Amino acid sequence: MTAAHHTPSGRGRQALDAWRQWRHTRPFWGAVLVIAGGTEILLTEAAAIPIVVHIGLLGVAGYLIPIILLITGLLLLFHPVQRTFYSLIAIILALGCWITSNLGGFLVGMLAGVIGGSLAFAWRPRQDPEQEDRRGKSPPGQRPSAGIALIKGEHPDQDEPGADDPSEASTADSRTPGAGLTK
Repeated sequence: MTAAHHTPSGRGRQALDAWRQWRHTRPFWGAVLVIAGGTEILLTEAAAIPIVVHIGLLGVAGYLIPIILLITGLLLLFHPVQRTFYSLIAIILALGCWITSNLGGFLVGMLAGVIGGSLAFAWRPRQDPEQEDRRGKSPPGQRPSAGIALIKGEHPDQDEPGADDPSEASTADSRTPGAGLTK
């Protein structure tokens, strides 16, 4: 038997392409892990398990940190411009829930939050192929600095205007004030 390949056509294909485009413009998997970690921590906090430990002011911190972690994950998805800040906050909150929320959602939620925050921190948007080709190359028309050449002891380039014309060169000695001045 041959396997039939199902290819979406028309609107389905456009929707799939639009979804992929949207997903690639943000730290998607990092945000999903942060949201999953926050959800898991929140669910273990509200669980009816006899081992549940509430630390903090009547357990408020135990509920507040995972809620803020969830909000941070949503912000990573829907406002990726500030991904560095949000990912650092997610990592700090995930580590902070170790104390406040049942050992960080029994370690699973904390690890998901830390790994998701790290993925979001490391993510960078895709660039156009033209921009990737230019990366690493010096901008056009950039000339070496004359100051660096003097520090290195090299002779400055002769491309400067007036450098070839000896009549415009000053013969003044810089050690004697007023030397080379003409009236």
